Amino acid sequence: MGKYSSPLDGESKVAKSRGSHLRVHFKHCREITHHIHGMSTTKAKKFMNDVLLFKSAVPFTKYTGGIGHHAQGKQVNAPGNACRWPQKATQVVLDLVKNAEANAESKSMDGENLVISHIQCNRAPGGRRRTYRAHGRIGPYMSQPAHIEMILEEKAGPVEKEAEGPKQISKKRAAALRFKKVATGGGI
Repeated sequence: MGKYSSPLDGESKVAKSRGSHLRVHFKHCREITHHIHGMSTTKAKKFMNDVLLFKSAVPFTKYTGGIGHHAQGKQVNAPGNACRWPQKATQVVLDLVKNAEANAESKSMDGENLVISHIQCNRAPGGRRRTYRAHGRIGPYMSQPAHIEMILEEKAGPVEKEAEGPKQISKKRAAALRFKKVATGGGI
């Protein structure tokens, strides 16, 4: 099974999924995973399906060299409206989310309250091919595959508000209140 980079507190309330040596661009996977981190699974799946249909775009925040600027980047607050629609990487991440949801179902977790608490993309070893150059030379033609791992957690319900108790005040405020009592008191 392999180690996950995030420590797991309660093994029973989490669902995991990972893919190794995936033949998709690492930079595309990094931007997708960075964007969907913290989303609920239903929201993340809807976003990725919209990317596949070109209705929404993936904001590019780190790897922005040569990235075009589009109006759809404004929807997701992309810096400088830099965004793209990476089809293959989006499909791979979507499949991993569905796999993690299926793992959560097998643990009898509530599918509506699942949140992507940890998602990470790492570079995998590059695939080596060759391209032929001028004057009889050969150059490298390398791919940049990726490793992706994710952990889903069940979102807890709303937290009960604590009963009102005596309010604590700072020493400075207490001194000011004491001074006010003395100053407003009557004289002889």
